[in-house]
Amino acid sequence: MSAAAPPRRALLLANPKARNGGAGLDEIRAILRGGGIAPFEPPENSDCSDTIRRHASACDLVILGGGDGTMNAGAAGLVETGLPLGILPLGTANDLARSLGLPLDPAAAARLITTAEPRPVDLGWVNGHYYFNVASVGFSAELAGDLTAESKKAWGTLGYGIAAIRVLRRVRPFTVTIEHDGTLEKVTTIQVSVGNGRHYGGGMTVEEGAAVDDGLLDFYSLEIAHWWRLIALLPALRRGTQGQSRDVRAFKTTEIVLRTRKPRPVNTDGELTTHTPAHFKVMPGALRIFAPSRAEQAAAQSAASRLLPL
Repeated sequence: MSAAAPPRRALLLANPKARNGGAGLDEIRAILRGGGIAPFEPPENSDCSDTIRRHASACDLVILGGGDGTMNAGAAGLVETGLPLGILPLGTANDLARSLGLPLDPAAAARLITTAEPRPVDLGWVNGHYYFNVASVGFSAELAGDLTAESKKAWGTLGYGIAAIRVLRRVRPFTVTIEHDGTLEKVTTIQVSVGNGRHYGGGMTVEEGAAVDDGLLDFYSLEIAHWWRLIALLPALRRGTQGQSRDVRAFKTTEIVLRTRKPRPVNTDGELTTHTPAHFKVMPGALRIFAPSRAEQAAAQSAASRLLPL
């Protein structure tokens, strides 16, 4: 009779500042142990990537509980150590979890970590900073500066809309030079976005066919003449079809450089991390995440659509 396999050791880091970060983790721990994973939580409260590096030799996987900002904070440590990532969606929007087809219920997400295989995913890279979802310059970067952790915790995804209304009143077009695939273009815009994943910003879609493992970056630029045009574009921005509009420039690439007359902040996964000039690249298969395969996601979406009322 063969001996049972020893449990896998998991570094468990939950962000207490995430919208649902105060939720009890006892059920999560029990689910993980029941699925053959032994979680441990170090006492220190330091940089997420530094903590991953420090405990890499003592674990087989990392489990991060939080929102997209928490995942972003751990990206560098995960890439450097090569450890696979399990996600507990405890944030406000949980856009990465949505892009990967993960359950948004933390207990269900914990069960998936115990059964799923780690799947290779791409990362975006800008000026030395990794990101999962989208990096942007302009309107969304100003929005990230206005959107506080307190407002997200109090209002949830509605907080994005409240902050957007405030920012929209003061947004002004700016000029950006776009260099990609041997071309150089200068445009006037209110926002440029470079997406690695599919979802961002609490319900927006970079491009309807975008995927976090397609080896491509999805770029779009909102070259609109009046602020009210952005409101008219909202349905397309939610579907990811904004590239079909005459005042939106969109294309796919693997590397791009953005330059502005004055340095402008760059928002990566909801955090302001660098400034223009900004050099972007896609990093194919940079890390592994416990998530359903594309085929499993498609089957789940098909089943869900059959349950929708006519």
